[in-house]
Amino acid sequence: MEGVSNTYMVLSEKNINGIQWAVDEILGKDHVTVTIRDRENGTELYSFRGKHLMRPASNMKLISGAAALSILGESYKFKTEIYIDGHIENGVLHGDLYIKGGGDPTLNEESFKQFASQLKTYGINAIQGDLVGDDTLFPGETLPPGVDDEGETFCWGARISAISMSPDGDYDASSIIVTANPNEVGEKPSFQVIPHLCGHEITNEAITVAAGEENTFEVLRTLGTNQIVISGNLPQGEVAKAWVSLQNPTINTLQFMKYIFEQQGIEFQTSSSIKQGAVPSSAELIYTHDSPTVAEMFPAFMKFSNNSIADIFVKMIGLEEHGVGDYESGLKSVRTYLQKLQIPADTWQFIDGSGLSHSDRLTSEGISELLYKLQNEPYFTTFFDSLPVAGQSERWIGGTLRERFTESEYDNRIFAKTGYIWEVHCLSGYAIGDSGKSYIFSILLEGYEEGIPYIDRGLKEILRHL
Repeated sequence: MEGVSNTYMVLSEKNINGIQWAVDEILGKDHVTVTIRDRENGTELYSFRGKHLMRPASNMKLISGAAALSILGESYKFKTEIYIDGHIENGVLHGDLYIKGGGDPTLNEESFKQFASQLKTYGINAIQGDLVGDDTLFPGETLPPGVDDEGETFCWGARISAISMSPDGDYDASSIIVTANPNEVGEKPSFQVIPHLCGHEITNEAITVAAGEENTFEVLRTLGTNQIVISGNLPQGEVAKAWVSLQNPTINTLQFMKYIFEQQGIEFQTSSSIKQGAVPSSAELIYTHDSPTVAEMFPAFMKFSNNSIADIFVKMIGLEEHGVGDYESGLKSVRTYLQKLQIPADTWQFIDGSGLSHSDRLTSEGISELLYKLQNEPYFTTFFDSLPVAGQSERWIGGTLRERFTESEYDNRIFAKTGYIWEVHCLSGYAIGDSGKSYIFSILLEGYEEGIPYIDRGLKEILRHL
């Protein structure tokens, strides 16, 4: 086992002893790796098992996110293209309408209304053929490598497709939101789906119970199907909200798109179907939709730890640099990016862009060095401003840290990326010590089902000695 680094002597022995006590007695020396740097000059002030490989959970997004800002660029936009294969006569498209996906995780109801408007502007008021989705941009398995059967129903485990949609501005791609309200005791709660069922079917088996009773409400999609089951008890006075992944993002997105087209006055023949297929060479491009920029997506990505965007970033990096939109190609470029920054990442293991996989491995030493070197990159402001700010209740500021470090003494002192998978909790970023000086820290913790209290208590104690 690695011990404490010999490079920390710029801190007093008393401070080092205090930090070490936090590691030994709060974080648990057999469970953690910790590295602390001077933010101004990058000097490693303290390191405990800093080279020890650990599962990073969503701290992996620090890596994939920084690489996306550098390789794709802050102004990069995802493109969704609309093609027609056929001829238009008296407002009717005699042929198929193709949607060629460009990996845009932000497509939503308003986007599809824009699509409909463009079709009508082009003179199309009815479609005789099929609505076809070309999702060939991302080849291979759509289920992220870190997602098991149990996680497949949740938005954080959503499938990655070149054609997807988001229910709101958080950009949880390939998911819908189910909200429920209690009724009279013994009755089924009422529910609403945002934005649309998208071809799914819901069975409501839940029951309203009296206020104060245990809330066991749950919304799950049955593995591999479009069947969503609402179950459990919802107490009066409480509201439930659940994000559910789409069973087939491409097909489900097209089903919602077709619904919006029809709402906007574009008719489909009863024989028209929804299917997947490549755009033929004979098709004509009639419209290209641009997504928000990578910089504009970044707050949702980092503040809310968006897994879909992380993996989409990696796949797009692979496409742009190697011509293949898959994990292998994208992560190859991510590793090259780290080498250019001279980050000691030779032993690191990458499986995905989100950190969901329990096979990912990083070091606190390397993460902290990356956080230091990013300060000299032209995209650092976008990166830093997108980090969750501890204790800030406004969700677009506090993000995943909005309910942590809420004491006034930590106000605007901790700017960091959270991370969680089963028995793994991580926190890495920038912090101001009790001395008023700024530091970079990385804490990777394993072995606790509920690790947040350990990290938070540990970091508070560490800051007392900085």
